Amino acid sequence: MSGPTSRRWLVPALAIVLLVLGTIAVTLAVALAVTRDEPAPASSTADPRSSEQQVPVVPRDDHVGAATSTASGVAELADPAWVSASAAALDIPPRALAAYAGASVAVTDTHPGCGLGWNTLAAIGEVESEHGTIGRSVLDDDGDTDPPILGVPLDGDGVAEIPDTDDGSLDQDAEWDRAVGPMQFIPSTWEEHATDGNGDGVPDVHNLDDAALTAAAYLCSTGTDLTQPDDWTAAITSYNPDAGYHNRVAEAATRYAEAVAGGGN
Repeated sequence: MSGPTSRRWLVPALAIVLLVLGTIAVTLAVALAVTRDEPAPASSTADPRSSEQQVPVVPRDDHVGAATSTASGVAELADPAWVSASAAALDIPPRALAAYAGASVAVTDTHPGCGLGWNTLAAIGEVESEHGTIGRSVLDDDGDTDPPILGVPLDGDGVAEIPDTDDGSLDQDAEWDRAVGPMQFIPSTWEEHATDGNGDGVPDVHNLDDAALTAAAYLCSTGTDLTQPDDWTAAITSYNPDAGYHNRVAEAATRYAEAVAGGGN
């Protein structure tokens, strides 16, 4: 039951409540204002799509075009001094870098406007086979890898499921396909896109010159202009759709480009 005493306390109590509510409202308004004025967290400016530094090439006659530019092999296209200095800065075997850089130069003839950076090929080579040296494999002076680099069976157990397509002729597995060589092509992709990169007339999936040029042509055929983010992403996704793979390639490509740019090569 309420009486005069309870009514005397009612006004001060309401005043206190209103004061508290007003304080909360002011606090929220200030918080919102601060949030609106706060700049968004800075995103990374690293760009894996292509190196800002062009590959210096061995001088060649202006009339030499796509038909003859790789006659002596893509490894002969990049300037040897640049290859040597950059390989040391990047911790990439010089013979591997010569293949990647030369392949990126060669596709400027065969796929004008592709914009493929040498660093993207080098990043794929790192992720796929540690530049042809994964396991016990050795990359020799001719660009050949020995013993052959064979991926795991693509049997659906944590990997794609691709039943055998080549009777084991390329991947030595007549039940399941496997990725093969330093750039890890599955047999059906190699059969369709195989390109001679060392000038001997015979595409060999175990030769890094051949594999790098095949990878370059493949990437250029799936993405129109690889200096554009969407095309670069589409090209890498076509090579391997796994998000983790994409991130590893992007990280390595960015690291390589920045290392060469930072070293002044």
